[in-house]
Amino acid sequence: MLSMVLRQPGTPLTPIDAAVRDPGPGELRLEVRACGVCRTDLHVVDGELAPQRPAIVPGHEIIGVVEAVGPGVSADLIGQRLGAGWLGQTCGHCRYCVHEQENLCDTPGFNGWTRDGGYAERFVGHADYCFPIPESYGDAEAAPLMCAGLIGYRSWIKACEGGPVATLGLYGFGAAAHLLTQLAVWSDQRVFAFTRDGDHAARKLAMDLGCAWAGGSADAPPEPLDAAIIFAPAGELVPAALKAVRKGGIVVCGGIHMSDIPSFPYAILWEERRLVSVANLTREDGRRYLPLAAKAGVRAQITTYPLADANRALADLRAGAFTGAAVLTP
Repeated sequence: MLSMVLRQPGTPLTPIDAAVRDPGPGELRLEVRACGVCRTDLHVVDGELAPQRPAIVPGHEIIGVVEAVGPGVSADLIGQRLGAGWLGQTCGHCRYCVHEQENLCDTPGFNGWTRDGGYAERFVGHADYCFPIPESYGDAEAAPLMCAGLIGYRSWIKACEGGPVATLGLYGFGAAAHLLTQLAVWSDQRVFAFTRDGDHAARKLAMDLGCAWAGGSADAPPEPLDAAIIFAPAGELVPAALKAVRKGGIVVCGGIHMSDIPSFPYAILWEERRLVSVANLTREDGRRYLPLAAKAGVRAQITTYPLADANRALADLRAGAFTGAAVLTP
């Protein structure tokens, strides 16, 4: 079985012929059909997320078909197409799990970071953390929904907690933003896309997807924003986003890693503006988002790579060589 293994942060993934593992209690094994290449994978590969094991198979936007189940898992799942995302397990008994905040679990497991992920021909994960995939999606186009789509959805819900959002700013127009744009536009929100300077391809994609405006990350939007979500891992965007939101507005940091936030004047936080982060996701997010995305007609723009070319896909993501999302296909 081909697996792409990270042995040391900052080094290329190594292709190996790994043994196929039998699923344990509560687990199942997927024959991987597609695995998205997420920016969080870059944080793992580059060591920005501290290594949790001596070696790891990255990947947490996994689509596959169940080919084996472990004790305690219904054999009826065999042959079904399921998806697995970033959250791979939780304890179920800490204060966060018992209060419906399992995304903040004290002892979680994460596919592609603490558990082997989907950059492989087979994936073993906990059955309770896998989701059925709507039939309207192909394997490769469904893969980015499992993290880019889900974390965008959770960030969006957080951005809308303070009240109606008519104007929404998205900083960093990659996989998550291009999926969320479609959901927000479908919900009659006006979306303003902020991209890297000179990234004309991202701006064109934003406008093609229905954004009301697209500009540079330092530009002021044509009208105040009710809320802004920062997907780019750049702390310097926080003051810019705070300046762009109206009084009482909210800025959501949607990434798991971000560079240091520079100091900024209190005046741009004052007037009850809020700055919050989103951490991971919950299984309920998956159960709600996937059917909603299908209903709203959300479609990922993807660039596919063979599994063996995972290093090239990661390099292209780092360089911004494509718009939308990258997907590995075994």
